[in-house]
Amino acid sequence: MIGRLSGVFADTEGDDALIDVGGVGYLVRCGARTLARMPPLGEPVVLQIESQTREDGTRLFGFLSRSDRAAFVALQAIQGVGPKAALAVLDILPPAELAAAVVRDDKAAVARASGVGPKLAQRIVTELKGKPLSAGLSLGAETPGGAPPPSPVVRASGEAVAALIGLGIPEPSARRAVETAEQRLGDDPALSALIKAALQEVGR
Repeated sequence: MIGRLSGVFADTEGDDALIDVGGVGYLVRCGARTLARMPPLGEPVVLQIESQTREDGTRLFGFLSRSDRAAFVALQAIQGVGPKAALAVLDILPPAELAAAVVRDDKAAVARASGVGPKLAQRIVTELKGKPLSAGLSLGAETPGGAPPPSPVVRASGEAVAALIGLGIPEPSARRAVETAEQRLGDDPALSALIKAALQEVGR
């Protein structure tokens, strides 16, 4: 099974990205948020891949971070959530924001995803509690004392966005900059490094 692709972003075909790896083109299904953050056509790209084999063949789903891929897998473990719904949720709620929504029991935030109704949103919030999102991180898992443990991904990204907003940067721009900076720095970056990188993105 394919778990990672490193190649050239050659083209898009609807919801698919065409990745050229050594002259072989792989069609990879991506969410709208992932496609929006892809490099320009002809530039190198590395995608984390979730492969799914069914009777009609193998389909590849691509993500720009391991956290996105882990969240996609966790979502699909829930009854009624297929690949389309999982991608729709991640389009509006990146992993850090999804984790925060689960902790808050915020089914309304999840229900904003295309094709996700209130009942399914409630099931997602309920069943994701305690599920692993990435190494060392669970969604809404509780400690013996009953309080949810701090999440390094939620804390770093959330505080970075808040810091940029405090500097007068509009929230949508702040979130985009932090997401791009997280991708450039890798998983679980230090808060100070994340803020610095995000400010560099805003200045571009």
